[in-house]
Amino acid sequence: YRAVKGDTLKIEKLDAAEGDAVEFDQVLMIGEGDNVKVGAPLVSGGKVKARVLVQAKDKKVDVIKFRRRQNYRRTHGHRQHFTLVEITGFTGAPRKQAAAAEE
Repeated sequence: YRAVKGDTLKIEKLDAAEGDAVEFDQVLMIGEGDNVKVGAPLVSGGKVKARVLVQAKDKKVDVIKFRRRQNYRRTHGHRQHFTLVEITGFTGAPRKQAAAAEE
C-alpha cells in the first residue's frame, strides 16, 4: 500500500481491536521528492504507525455454479473481513537536507 500521513486505508483483517495502535515494519520505500530511501528488499528501521478505526465485513460477493440443461444451480455468498486504519506517522524516514545559505 502507498501511505501518506492522515490517510485511511482499507486493508486485510488485522488481529487488533478498534482504537489500538499498530505498527507495520515491512517497508519497501520511504520518503518524498528527491529525498527517497529504497530498501533491498526492505528499508532497515523503516516503520509505519497507524490506528485501527473499524473492524468490519465487506459487501457480499455471490458465487454461482451453473450447468445448463442439467437443472444444476448452486449459490454461495462470501463477505471478506477487513480493517480500516488511519496512518499516524513514520519512522526511519530520510532527513530533509537544509539549503546552504549564501553570504
